[in-house]
Amino acid sequence: MSLMSSVVKPVSTLAALLVLTACQTVAPAATAVTNPTTTSSHANLNSVLWYQTSAEFRANSIQTYNQARALLTAAKADRSWSAWPQSTAAAQLPPAIIVDIDETILDNSPSAARDVLNNQQGFDEQQWDNWVAAAKAQAVPGAVAFVNAAEAMGIKVLYISNRACKARDKNNSCPQKADTIRNLRAVGIHKADDSQVWIKGEQQDWSSEKQSRRELAMQQYRVIMSVGDDFGDFLPNVKKDITPAQRAALVEQHQTLWGTKWFMLPNPTYGSWETILAEPKQQYLNGF
Repeated sequence: MSLMSSVVKPVSTLAALLVLTACQTVAPAATAVTNPTTTSSHANLNSVLWYQTSAEFRANSIQTYNQARALLTAAKADRSWSAWPQSTAAAQLPPAIIVDIDETILDNSPSAARDVLNNQQGFDEQQWDNWVAAAKAQAVPGAVAFVNAAEAMGIKVLYISNRACKARDKNNSCPQKADTIRNLRAVGIHKADDSQVWIKGEQQDWSSEKQSRRELAMQQYRVIMSVGDDFGDFLPNVKKDITPAQRAALVEQHQTLWGTKWFMLPNPTYGSWETILAEPKQQYLNGF
């Protein structure tokens, strides 16, 4: 994630209207709700329910990763294959894939569900850091098999994330990196180390705009694919001071890359899709 600040944040009332309540074939484990009335009116309720319970989400995620995995052999063999324009010298570089982490590899929806159940409005930075430290996120469906297959083929996987470095004590300026690597390994990823995980703030120019990290990756590797859940995982300057129509035009401009070199996963719970919308957000609705 993704992405903004790499966290599951409550989505707007607009998103709640747009996201369909998904059909449920297996009942989720019951969780005590202190106040059902406030929970049922939380702006992110339907989005989190869809993410956690819908067969549609699982199918979409597995479908995306299966498609990407099916292209790995061809992408590795074709030395002109790259996710973004690179110099001809890149043909001699080792192949790599860039993936986001949150809502791309790791599923942080329990953090969002806690916000809904507790009627927490707005981002709670301490709660998010507690969640990262716990390293209990499960894998997004299909992600682990894809990553392990790529690594087994000799394709390096780089994790470019907007999880932020923040000291918890004077001895470690970025404990979140070790927490993240521990979580990646816990879900079954075979190779994940310090050299592969690049999180926000780890270096001075590593901001929530990921372009500098993509450019660094392309100096070292022929980057053959990118996987993410936010438009900013693929293009720069698309997370602020831009309209939905302008973003839609960029999607069309790059349409040959979607499903071949760029792979987008669904995330209705947060993202730049929502933060770029001006108030009142109802103005973007198209009724009849």
